[in-house]
Amino acid sequence: MGKLILAIDQGTTSSRAILFDEARSVVSVGQEEFAQHFPQSGWVEHDPEDIWKSTVNTIQEAIEKAGASPTDIAGAGITNQRETTVVWDRETGEAITNAIVWQDRRTADFCEKLKADGLEPLFTKKTGLLLDPYFSGTKLAWVLNTIPGARQRAQEGKLAFGTVDSFLIWRLTGGKVHATDATNASRTLLYNIIENTWDDALLDQLDIPTSLLPDVRDSNGDYGVIDQDLFGAEIPILGVAGDQQAAAIGQACFKPGMIKSTYGTGCFALYNTGCEPVFSSSRLLTTIAYRLNGETAYALEGSIFVAGASVQWLRDSLGLLDDAANSGAMAKAADPEQEVYLVPAFTGLGAPYWDADARGAMYGLTRNTGPNEFAKAALESVCYQTRDLIEAIRKDISADIELSRIRVDGGMVASDWTMQFLADILDVTVDRPKIYETTAIGAAWLAASQLGLWPDQEQMTNEWSAERTFSPEISEIERDRKYASWLDCVGRTRSR
Repeated sequence: MGKLILAIDQGTTSSRAILFDEARSVVSVGQEEFAQHFPQSGWVEHDPEDIWKSTVNTIQEAIEKAGASPTDIAGAGITNQRETTVVWDRETGEAITNAIVWQDRRTADFCEKLKADGLEPLFTKKTGLLLDPYFSGTKLAWVLNTIPGARQRAQEGKLAFGTVDSFLIWRLTGGKVHATDATNASRTLLYNIIENTWDDALLDQLDIPTSLLPDVRDSNGDYGVIDQDLFGAEIPILGVAGDQQAAAIGQACFKPGMIKSTYGTGCFALYNTGCEPVFSSSRLLTTIAYRLNGETAYALEGSIFVAGASVQWLRDSLGLLDDAANSGAMAKAADPEQEVYLVPAFTGLGAPYWDADARGAMYGLTRNTGPNEFAKAALESVCYQTRDLIEAIRKDISADIELSRIRVDGGMVASDWTMQFLADILDVTVDRPKIYETTAIGAAWLAASQLGLWPDQEQMTNEWSAERTFSPEISEIERDRKYASWLDCVGRTRSR
């Protein structure tokens, strides 16, 4: 079978393990969903043991499905849900409380207080981020301030903090490695993306001890080896990247000016700005796209909290469809005369609004509105939100740079109807890749390229190709009319 590469893809609703061969083809996939916990309104948690067990189970499943031996695996890369915060005991490896998920809004009041104290410009200048509950720093502060004994144990050096990648690395290496990569570190509100180091001034503002923090390494760095006792052989961990940055790598967005948009639970657009960070005037995020061999590339990012989650809501909470995959066909069958808009602010609005207190709403309902119209509104909402991001990016980049193509990935891109509407409302060409598993491909590439098993950046760029391209088909008048109606609905929904 040759040398296999393992991609560990730990997401918001499931964990996956994918084995790739030297031709970058998928050999086998293991996947396992795990429970979401909502202890209070606006709170979202995971049991860290569910994350760990599902990761181990899926790796074992992928190995067994491939009929492979662990010794066939040359290396592993990890990609993960970002910003989700875990704090654990350094001696036992046990988490001291549930993981606080990136969607969680419990620190909204704390963020507002920091803003009222005039601190947002300081955080933005150093981290490229805004003061929002989305990011890890205020989540970590909440744990230290709320969980009994946590602050004292942290000050004594007994606790470790990490995003999900760090927690998995710790467990996979048997507690030998406490590390993260630059992309995940850049999402914490604690990491100076210009100096590439944890920032003492920000740590002081949030009252976070440095002893909690992981070592920050290159995205294609050495993260130790998976303990032999887990799967029967040591497997080097040779790459780590947050899921959206891994998707950009998997889409070969290595050149400045390239953009990708990923459609999963949420939606995230990354625009590569090269070796110089671009700070947004449109409330986008400036983030690290990747750090390879000590060289940092930056990106502008727009983050949408609810994309595929809106379809899950129709399925699981309202019972309007049996399978999320049917949403495209339902949208196609919807009454074209009904213009129903869903603003899916279930956990607030992300970029470019950053309104943590906004809540979801639907507009344009009639007695004839049914499941098909709900499905259409849900899918269209993802596309409208993407246009919000694209408009913001266009404002932030040089006027002479044409943004005419976008690469897409994630589960929702399988819907031709959705991708056509995306092209229509954005007025850009939408390129759908041959392999949808771009996040896993990105994680695998970080490891495989080091081993000489996969191509380098230049060859990856040259070899990338689209499975299908979607071009705009509606008129500019129709496009602008629809988008103006969307903006009106958003304005009615916002909390301020």
